[in-house]
Amino acid sequence: MKFDISKHSVKLICENGITDTKAEIIPRGNELDLYLEAKEDKPEFIELYWSAPVRDDIFILGDVWERSYGDLEFKSLPENDRYMPWYFIATDKKTSFCFGVKTGCNSFVSFRYDKDGITALVDVRNGGSGVHLGGRRLLAATFIYEEYAGAEIFTNLHDFCKKMCPAPRLPKEKIYGGNNWYYAYGDSCYEQIISDARLQADLSKGISNPPFEVVDDCWSVNDTEGPWYPNEKFGDMKKLATEIKEMGVRPGIWLRPLHNKDTAITPEMRILREGERLYLDPTHPDVQDYLRADIERIREWGYELIKHDFSTVDLFGDYGSRLTATITNIKDWHFYDKTKTNAEIVLDFYNLIRETAGEMLIIGCNTVSHLGAGIFELARTGDDTSAREWERTPKMGVNTLAFRIPQNKAFYMVDADCVGILNHLTPWKKNRQWLQLLSYSNSPLFVSCTDEIPEECKEDLRTAYKVFNREEPHEFEPLGIYEEKIPSKWKIDGKIVEYDWK
Repeated sequence: MKFDISKHSVKLICENGITDTKAEIIPRGNELDLYLEAKEDKPEFIELYWSAPVRDDIFILGDVWERSYGDLEFKSLPENDRYMPWYFIATDKKTSFCFGVKTGCNSFVSFRYDKDGITALVDVRNGGSGVHLGGRRLLAATFIYEEYAGAEIFTNLHDFCKKMCPAPRLPKEKIYGGNNWYYAYGDSCYEQIISDARLQADLSKGISNPPFEVVDDCWSVNDTEGPWYPNEKFGDMKKLATEIKEMGVRPGIWLRPLHNKDTAITPEMRILREGERLYLDPTHPDVQDYLRADIERIREWGYELIKHDFSTVDLFGDYGSRLTATITNIKDWHFYDKTKTNAEIVLDFYNLIRETAGEMLIIGCNTVSHLGAGIFELARTGDDTSAREWERTPKMGVNTLAFRIPQNKAFYMVDADCVGILNHLTPWKKNRQWLQLLSYSNSPLFVSCTDEIPEECKEDLRTAYKVFNREEPHEFEPLGIYEEKIPSKWKIDGKIVEYDWK
């Protein structure tokens, strides 16, 4: 089961017609470099088409723009009516092929595989308008194709993810510990974080790898938006980080870098979209200086991890769950710098955070999967799990862990989200399953709880931390992936383990 990557057709779409836009495709074995050039034209999209096998026994799994929202699954070819960002795998359960673009590309690329063949839509816009290349020759994307024999689908997909991302940035240690959001939901204080960190120190006794305590949204002067200075319940953030470290725990912190109420920010520093100027425009030089100052301040406070959030929706006006073929559905707007594509703008923004953060670890949440790979050590790959509504945990957490685990250690470490512990709302017998699954997953393990949880929970957490920190990786694979969006059976260290997610 395969197709010829070298045989394709190309269509260009520009804002005001085509006069000088040129696309060039250079084949290199199983790869294709796609170049775009324009002087006066304002390119928006490039569409490529390939003839491909059309059979009812072909099953297809694709990726998503940023986080998944409980929507990942294999679909048979006749039912596959979706656009799939970045890459996909197609299989007849005997052989398979993977098709995608390399990470860090300068465009947003989505694929469609249906009865008409394979279509790639390459989005080179700036905001919701055509990009002003001004004669610049842009490497829009590098397409890559690989064929595989055998039925080890996720092994094959993991190999393909490594080929798409030849230089991932991975942490030196396994990442685990506490995050206060999923029990506090924004209501916390300095003293509570100290108590949470003390709990993490206790739960990880005897483990040489220290845990984290991540201060999520709750600490700044405004809920979910800057300026990024502490509120009266937190006070001295440097002192807080120092006290956490003195317990043998590593401090982390959350922020939403592009949403800020600071009155010193002028209107020109904000994106103009649908008549409003709400979010910071990272292409503006003054915004870049402002963002650097925020990250430098947090680094100087002594935090060792930054979880930055909401930037995709702030940049493009919607969440991935409501997007289809393109990264923004809103037309007729642009960034301050009109000469770069949306993907280039995202890459510049991510690299600004990376370079300013120095040795701090970075978790991207609501960040673009393919563009954060190689820049961030960790990525939240699913929407929020919940300590309040158990149904969200299997839908968002288990689904993304099952179908994006091939990206783990290939793009970054896959953070499928927290074990939020509020036992009066979610029975521990349910949550214990999620804890156990994460402890064997070889991906990050974060929990959210206070010291007031029962001793039974604490003992289970101690066990999970020890299992998680085992030196050799665990054998870990979801089963029933063609039938279930939330797999109930998993192969773990040679045994079949079954979970009840209902």
